[in-house]
Amino acid sequence: MAGPTTAERGTRKPGGRPLAGRDRKGPPPRRRRLPAPRLLVSLLAAAVLTGGGLWVLYGSSWVRAERVEVFGTRVLTPREVELAAGVPLGSPMVSVDLDRIESRLRDRLARIDSVEAERSWPHGVELRVTERKPVLLMRKGARYVEVDAKGVRFATVDKAPKAVPLVELTSDQSPGVRRFGGQRLLKEAALVVSRLPAPIVKDLLSVQVISYDSLTLKLTGDREVMWGSSEKSEVKARALTALMKAAPRAGRFDVSAPTAPAASAS
Repeated sequence: MAGPTTAERGTRKPGGRPLAGRDRKGPPPRRRRLPAPRLLVSLLAAAVLTGGGLWVLYGSSWVRAERVEVFGTRVLTPREVELAAGVPLGSPMVSVDLDRIESRLRDRLARIDSVEAERSWPHGVELRVTERKPVLLMRKGARYVEVDAKGVRFATVDKAPKAVPLVELTSDQSPGVRRFGGQRLLKEAALVVSRLPAPIVKDLLSVQVISYDSLTLKLTGDREVMWGSSEKSEVKARALTALMKAAPRAGRFDVSAPTAPAASAS
């Protein structure tokens, strides 16, 4: 028998099956697939959850600021802190600006040294306050100005707190004040007092500041200590402690050069 003609070969697949219609060149066109039903359900659920979550955070009354709790106050009252903080009660918790609250408290209440504001879900805002502690007092007429360990004047009080020494700055015409400024000298005095051991602070009545490198401590029992500058204050404190033990009846101590401390009767 005669083999298939050329025309017949063109209408058959390899293996002998005829092709429908004309020869096709290249792969058949792809059909667009619609998203699987499971994927559609997942996307819809995510949208619902996102919208619902935003509504809960911003639109519902479930997570709104309703109370303020204050911790760490010693002189200030919790109510004073709460009023100065200005927490927007009734607002959504997520919209409460904690940084702004902290800044507002530091600006409005000078007695506050540091503050940390935190959310206490679902309805509370907590304010943890650290107050400044006076290490020196400055006379201001019949009142007293409290000074902390950084030399910051933060409050004026009618009654002097117990066991807080006075600071005596020289007049504005002093060369030391003109050169370094009263605030710088006040800071030096505060630094010295903050480095003193507790037993010496207990006996400390006042700090006399003549210049940057001339500070004198006045102690109970008519004793005085020539301190010099605030440099090497920790070393000077150790030298003074040892000197007082070695010469308990001395009335005058000099630790301005801590490697060569000296004591005398007066």
